[in-house]
Amino acid sequence: MRTLLLTSLLLTLHVNHAIAETPEEKGLALAIEAEKRDDGWVDQIAEMSMILRNKAGDESTRTMGITTLEVEGDGDKSLIVFDNPRDVKGTAFLSHTHALKADDQWLYLPALKRVKRISSSNKSGPFVGSEYAYEDLTSQEVEKYSYKWLRDETMNDRDCFVIERYPEYKHSGYTRQIVWLDKEMYQAQRIEFYDRKDAKLKTLDFLDYQQYLGQYWRPDRMNMTNHQTGKSTTLTWENYQFRSGLTDRDFDKNTLKRAR
Repeated sequence: MRTLLLTSLLLTLHVNHAIAETPEEKGLALAIEAEKRDDGWVDQIAEMSMILRNKAGDESTRTMGITTLEVEGDGDKSLIVFDNPRDVKGTAFLSHTHALKADDQWLYLPALKRVKRISSSNKSGPFVGSEYAYEDLTSQEVEKYSYKWLRDETMNDRDCFVIERYPEYKHSGYTRQIVWLDKEMYQAQRIEFYDRKDAKLKTLDFLDYQQYLGQYWRPDRMNMTNHQTGKSTTLTWENYQFRSGLTDRDFDKNTLKRAR
């Protein structure tokens, strides 16, 4: 009987081991679940402030409006239009994110009265002098990365999954990112970015989440710290609106020149 029980136990352990998730499978499953929970908001409008700090702590502030359109089966479309200060007023950034191919991004410069296309190999560059790169400002489709679950731990008094993800985009400025994914909201609490030499480059903290439409979580603040330069950029968000009836026509290149 003991032999039979031991054999049964060994078989059970073998089967459980065979069906157990690998760290890579678990990381991918968590990313898919996070994307699934954030589906269906349709479109979003918000007001945003950008506070830039240099190494000495001196600050400058820019204000802008941002609109975003959820796209079924592809990445989102977004438009950022600067309102203040006067030297950047009317500057507009349009992004068409894609899941499996390079994103399309354009920048309208009112002083030159022309639209500049952002090269697919230059998306690691800084966005209008901030600590955010162009690639940081696009929607984060699951297919853009491969994944690996590392551990579970607490971040900002919240229980989180810790996931490492590796950009599939060959021109990314990062070798990897470590994401603290909140177990309740399935939104990031923190992301650490590692440069092409695999040195820690930046940390992005998501703060003061609010829930909208009874389902969708959005942060009131996002703080990006550059550990190599000592600079930081904080984005603050307010007056979120959803399902306002935006369409693809609100996100074409002609929109850039009209966005004043």
